[in-house]
Amino acid sequence: KAVATETNAHFKSINGPEIISKYYGESEKQLREIFDDASDNAPAIVFIDEIDSICPKREDVSGEVERRVVAQMLTLMDGMQGRDNVVVIGATNRRDALDPALRRPGRFDREIEIGVPDRDGRSEIMDVHTRQMPMSEDFDITWILDNTYGFVGADLAALVREAAMKALRRYLPEIDLEEDTIPPEVLEKMEVCMEDFHQAIKDIEPSALREIYVEVPEVTWDEIGGLEDVKSRLKESVEWPLTKPELFDHFGIKPPRGIVMFGAPGTGKTLLAKAIANEAQANFISIKGPEMISKWVGESERAVREIFKKAKQSSPSIIFLDEFESIANMRSSNSSEGSDVSNRVVNQLLASMDGVESIDGVIVVAATNRPEMIDPALLRSGRFERVLHVPPPDVGAREAIFNIHCKGMPLSKFSLKDVLKGLDGFTGADIEAVCREAALICMRANKKKVTKSHFEEAIGRVRPTVTPEMLEYYQKMETRLTSGMSNIKRTKDFSHGIETM
Repeated sequence: KAVATETNAHFKSINGPEIISKYYGESEKQLREIFDDASDNAPAIVFIDEIDSICPKREDVSGEVERRVVAQMLTLMDGMQGRDNVVVIGATNRRDALDPALRRPGRFDREIEIGVPDRDGRSEIMDVHTRQMPMSEDFDITWILDNTYGFVGADLAALVREAAMKALRRYLPEIDLEEDTIPPEVLEKMEVCMEDFHQAIKDIEPSALREIYVEVPEVTWDEIGGLEDVKSRLKESVEWPLTKPELFDHFGIKPPRGIVMFGAPGTGKTLLAKAIANEAQANFISIKGPEMISKWVGESERAVREIFKKAKQSSPSIIFLDEFESIANMRSSNSSEGSDVSNRVVNQLLASMDGVESIDGVIVVAATNRPEMIDPALLRSGRFERVLHVPPPDVGAREAIFNIHCKGMPLSKFSLKDVLKGLDGFTGADIEAVCREAALICMRANKKKVTKSHFEEAIGRVRPTVTPEMLEYYQKMETRLTSGMSNIKRTKDFSHGIETM
């Protein structure tokens, strides 16, 4: 519409689904009439919205109407050379669903991707929509820009409209609805404040983030006891590239695209990923590996592509792939159905990881407790090039974790060191379970404070996750992964401790 206005061109708009008719030849007739009208009123622009609905891939449709409409569209586009000063613009959010014949030179030969607006773009859009709106002095555009990742223009317009409605509801008690006009003194003081935006943003779901759950976690480093070395390396590998990209440009180096964390179950891999997303103020897209596996051909690969697409639209973002071994296991030469799916998913992951370089503000973090199963091609430089072992907590870390989970719990006076002695082999999740169980034991006994004996009883009821064999296994894996990623093999050593999980 803006192009037509700027060029003083005749504008003809078509909504794709409205063209389709059940009567034979009616759809094609409507298309011909629209193009004839544009030609008679040249210069003209024909705009076809949702063009994928009238020009889908012919091999994917069973109805004759769709095939005839596509054929008619191809004929009309081929006849454009005889229609001077007529331009056809199509719009779709499903480009790959279009019939390939439409996308060749001479037809729709120029494709423009309209992405999700960045911070500057959102600022300009907000300026447009708030230009005529009375704002309070506390209006903070910075807060809005910080909290609207993934919002497109329509989402921002909806946000402003909803904020205005929230403001109007605040002033309703002062307005007499039976009167024809609002008193001038009420009109003069009506304004939209930041609290209206705070409430409105809860009701707006950004278009770019639909279908895949995206969050900014509230987990902080203070909620994770110990693991100082892992935290430090995560900051360097994940937080710095997202918050200080200029440092990497200054030194002429590229930040890592992916990080793999491995360790026993319950050691805090997911918490670490959430905490680093929170610290970097990045959107967090969490996917469990098995959720991506589909029995339908091509669906698993499409799921991988969609995740990376959503991450790009909501950047800065962190893609967290939990149970990574289920989608990234070693490719097999066997032709079984399961191995075929696995091979295709790994190939799509490789292609997606190789494309992350062109996506600013997206980092992939994976977690696994079976590192020996991961395809070595994924662990080479330029893909998941950082491998971090998340070990079970040591004595100091166990004390920190204990204090975190007992915060706010009424405790009697006792020596914490005596309790910690019984926590060898306990992960962070195990210690959380001990604290919860001790509190429940205290409640059952109708006591007011949790005592040392309650904790000792709880420790006896909670089975530690990490056995000596598992600890040895992960230490061997750490040595092998850091010394040479290409030497990963499934050997008896590797599987010995893992069978006890």
